[in-house]
Amino acid sequence: MVILNKIYTKTGDKGSTSLGDGSRVSKDSLRVETYGTIDEANSIIGIVRTHTKTSELITLDNFLGSIQNELFDLGAELSTPQKGDLNSLSIVEKQVDRIEQEIDQLNINLEPLRSFVLPGGTPASSYLHLARTVIRRAERLMVQLSLKENNSVSEIALRYVNRLSDLCFVAARYA
Repeated sequence: MVILNKIYTKTGDKGSTSLGDGSRVSKDSLRVETYGTIDEANSIIGIVRTHTKTSELITLDNFLGSIQNELFDLGAELSTPQKGDLNSLSIVEKQVDRIEQEIDQLNINLEPLRSFVLPGGTPASSYLHLARTVIRRAERLMVQLSLKENNSVSEIALRYVNRLSDLCFVAARYA
């Protein structure tokens, strides 16, 4: 468990921040932008969850709670510029598989798509569409980071965010 007694450190006052390995970089670095976008998506999923406490959506709410924890892990993985060794907070294949199973479960009772879907509907649905677009942006940033820093983003993490945006789309239709 992380314990934070003091929230401000003043170490970032001049525009730099510490990465997971302790190195310092500018706050405008691609790596910081990438894990910051994951954090943004996590916050939006938090908003979604304020609208999924109903009996019809409680299973989705519980699943989204798990996703939020995994997004913290993904942010930690992305904030560490090492490659090769998986740390305890790395995204793993079984998490991708679980998202695929959830997509299939949510999709069972949905009508087949015959046209594009406009974002909207309920608040949960609208915020899920917003989360989807932010996750797609995070995915694009992860690809850029991987290309710029010689495959420093795991293929599993890339698959995870790709499936997560699919999940948000199907969950938006479900909601």
